[in-house]
Amino acid sequence: MEANDRKNLIDILKNLSTEQPNPDTHDIDSLTPLEIVRKINNEDKKVALAVEKALPEIARAAQLAAETLKKGGRIIYIGAGTSGRLGVLDAAECPPTFGTDPSQIIGLISGGYETLLLSKEGAEDHTDWALADLERINLTSRDFVIGIAASVRTPYPIAGLEFAASIGCRTAFIVCNETDILEIKPDILIVLAVGPEAITGSTRMKSGSAQKMTLNLISTTAMILLGKTYGNLMVDLQARSEKLAARSHKILMELLKIDYDSAERLLIEAGGAVKTAIAMKRLSIDKAEAEKRLKKADGFLKRII
Repeated sequence: MEANDRKNLIDILKNLSTEQPNPDTHDIDSLTPLEIVRKINNEDKKVALAVEKALPEIARAAQLAAETLKKGGRIIYIGAGTSGRLGVLDAAECPPTFGTDPSQIIGLISGGYETLLLSKEGAEDHTDWALADLERINLTSRDFVIGIAASVRTPYPIAGLEFAASIGCRTAFIVCNETDILEIKPDILIVLAVGPEAITGSTRMKSGSAQKMTLNLISTTAMILLGKTYGNLMVDLQARSEKLAARSHKILMELLKIDYDSAERLLIEAGGAVKTAIAMKRLSIDKAEAEKRLKKADGFLKRII
């Protein structure tokens, strides 16, 4: 980066709230361990309030995510550093929790998956990597691309959003600073104004927490809108671990008032599908009929029982 470019970047950073020194933690290096964690915890308490202020935009993103998946499109998270890792994390957690196909929700991080384990300095600056990553997954206009960046100027997600918009994708951008310098115009702008970090500029802290909460809200709400829950039970979970297998049995035992052995037999008859098993038991029908009725109801168990 040339000196003038770096000076311009410094000027941009000066105007970002997450880059401002936090007056409440100026003495953090002279405190006891308990005092330090109290200071940081006091800052963390502000995160939920920042997310709350953005709930209307978050709800719009969740609705659009649900509509996208229903129409056969994909949700693509794109970010660098901590932001990218959080997108990959949210995408990875949807298949076991909600039974989604891994290809439906994808997390892209600048520098590739190896940067999940070891940071690659400068990865966020490669706009060409964003285009290459989106082309590699064959991005189409049916997809919904969500950029994630604590600051408002990270080149990698911005380039990705620009490309996505250019081919007709709907877009959203999650940022942690109020801004009037954003050069792109996403369909949905989600501003999580968390304020100065406890450690100046360390956006893995409050900013990261706010982004994680927001991604949880978007994906979970989208899944609920798609019928992936019954009440607050995750009836589309995939039993890929002993814990999830136990949870499958627990849901059936508690909801249907049956014992473990009965739940085990029912799950076997349902091919391991909790939602199908519930429909079979409640309606006294076989697996094929249960699947037929669920398909007709767009997967909403509550519509048929």
